[in-house]
Amino acid sequence: MELIDGKKISAEIKEEIAIEVSKLKADGGKTPHLAAILVGHDGGSETYVAHKVKACEQVGFNSTLVRFEDDVTQEELLAKVEELNNNDDIDGFIVQLPIPAHINEQKVIEAISPEKDVDGFHPANVGRMVIGLPAFISATPAGIVDLLERYNIEISGKNVVVVGRSNIVGRPMSVLLSQKGRDATVTVCHSRTKDLEAVVSKADIIIAAIGVPEFVTAKMVKEGAIVIDVGTTRVKSDLTKSGWKLKGDVKFDEVSPKCSYITPVPGGVGPMTIVSLLKNTLLAAKKSVY
Repeated sequence: MELIDGKKISAEIKEEIAIEVSKLKADGGKTPHLAAILVGHDGGSETYVAHKVKACEQVGFNSTLVRFEDDVTQEELLAKVEELNNNDDIDGFIVQLPIPAHINEQKVIEAISPEKDVDGFHPANVGRMVIGLPAFISATPAGIVDLLERYNIEISGKNVVVVGRSNIVGRPMSVLLSQKGRDATVTVCHSRTKDLEAVVSKADIIIAAIGVPEFVTAKMVKEGAIVIDVGTTRVKSDLTKSGWKLKGDVKFDEVSPKCSYITPVPGGVGPMTIVSLLKNTLLAAKKSVY
């Protein structure tokens, strides 16, 4: 069993981005600028956005953080989105999810200009990805593809099972891995899948993205499988100073001995999500997509 080290790979990619940014600046180009809108004080979102700001500093980007309280109106949030759409200095921006229930999440996503949608959630970017056009690709699926490729893990012809069908991970993941050039045979499972255990247990590669801690157990994994754990559920813990710890969607201790490769939580997919966001922002600054 080999651990897939997302921290190590993300650090390598950050170095590559930093070199490219230095060249861009030396040639008289503008400094890439990423902005984030954060609504409320969700612990996971606070941590994630802080990591994004730090990552921007590490690669030489400018960054802006816009904060709103939980009671912000939808109109106020949409007005800020429009303001960032029209700010020529900002190359890309995100609205950190989740947002409060009184705000229509999809309406906010669709209000972001596709040219600045570095999260890759806008229908225009999703559609372009599906048909193979240049697009900003959702950061977590893009990061997973980078992990597989940088570990020289063969995808072509493999039986991949994606557990979870969210628009953020499951659906785009299935598209990316089945595209020409990657050529996996992909099955997408969800809560209504019949005999889910039997389906998952046939997989050469499992992408666990269902959001249920330790959902994937050893009996669902065949010997030698590759397991990518996307889960990051915060659960209470008396063993940490913060009072919580991250749990993946995979029961790591019992699954890992059966795997040829597996990602840990934390330190697996998470760092790759952030670095993929940086890659998209660099593409936006260079006008390489639109």
